[in-house]
Amino acid sequence: MDNLKTQGISLPKLGLGTFRMEGDACRAAVESALSLGYRHIDTAEMYANEEAIGAAIAASRVPRGELHVTTKVWYENLKPDAIRRAFDASLKKLRLDHVDLYLVHWPSKAANWGAVFETLMELKEEGRTRAIGVANFPAALLKTAIEDIKAPIACNQVEYHAMLDQSKVLAYLAAKSIPLVAYCPLAQGRFATDPVLSEIGAKHNATAAQVALKWLVDQDGVAAIPKASRRESQEANLDALKITLDDADRRKIAAMPKNIRCVDPAFAPAWD
Repeated sequence: MDNLKTQGISLPKLGLGTFRMEGDACRAAVESALSLGYRHIDTAEMYANEEAIGAAIAASRVPRGELHVTTKVWYENLKPDAIRRAFDASLKKLRLDHVDLYLVHWPSKAANWGAVFETLMELKEEGRTRAIGVANFPAALLKTAIEDIKAPIACNQVEYHAMLDQSKVLAYLAAKSIPLVAYCPLAQGRFATDPVLSEIGAKHNATAAQVALKWLVDQDGVAAIPKASRRESQEANLDALKITLDDADRRKIAAMPKNIRCVDPAFAPAWD
């Protein structure tokens, strides 16, 4: 599987998202994914599933050096002491001595960004996270973090799929050689009945969702973390990597409407 190199880490382009997966079902899903060859697991303190994921990682016996684990601090915990408490709790639940990537989950108007990133950089310097990054940051706030604060941002994780335009954020990240990690890459099931993607899929003996996923991971500097609790779905997402899309396919996808958002960012500040 292809990897993205960023801030000293190697980020697999296809990972497993775990939002709204909890308890034994989450543990089983992560164990399944790891057995199939997934090595990029994404979680967050807000998901309330780090304990289940930690149990799955321990049971899998996959060498720690082969795994990439991302977790995130919730936007209500962005004061330095709160970040450290949240981080300690996440690490304990995951049963790990470090994570590979620690992200600010959502921006907050109340945050002192200098203090936030200073704390995150301290965790990196201590070897407790290999890299730091952000999620749901628009271009204006990315610029503050990267250019003003000089934070070593390893990625920005945002909603991105074939029905949502993220060209502004993508352009800024590309100019800085920073990856975009796409959540909701399959638009929460909306692609299954899309006629354009279905037509392309029929041409490649693939599903509409597989076409949409391959379109994402074919892009330079883009990784995707589809949620997949069923083994069949996890296998289908891996099989999507085998599809070869051509220029005509990409033109058709580019012409699709790009205004569908699955996650409402209304509670987050409007930064631009």
